[in-house]
Amino acid sequence: MTLPEPEFELGTDGPSLILVGVDGSRTSWRAAAYAAGLARRQRCRLLAVYVARLSANVAGAPGAAAAMNEAVAQVANELEQQMRDRTDEIGVDLEFRSVVGDPWIELTRVATETRADAVVVGASEHAGHRIVGSLATRFVRAGKWPVTVVP
Repeated sequence: MTLPEPEFELGTDGPSLILVGVDGSRTSWRAAAYAAGLARRQRCRLLAVYVARLSANVAGAPGAAAAMNEAVAQVANELEQQMRDRTDEIGVDLEFRSVVGDPWIELTRVATETRADAVVVGASEHAGHRIVGSLATRFVRAGKWPVTVVP
């Protein structure tokens, strides 16, 4: 008895896009390095997203919006350049995005819009997140993507 010929499967083996959250912290750089290595090995694209938090007390001050936008742009440019330098060395296709807002909301929105196959984030270094819950914990609990939390 012979087995039936397998049908053609539309899709890929492995991810086509890995999203990593970066903010310049030690754990986000580790997450970025890990995600870049995954993207290189899987031959897929890497999307690095920087989410700048908008402070309520700064947003209401006169002239603060312009200063905040300039500071966000400067940090985003520095992060993007460092990411590009590192991913160019290993041959990874990088897209970098900078957005303003709540990290959970914005990373979730971008992951959904881009149909990310996996999310990589750094573990939180803030003690208060043990009580409230960290970004990484929220991603894991959401159960929408495979999530790697890098210490």
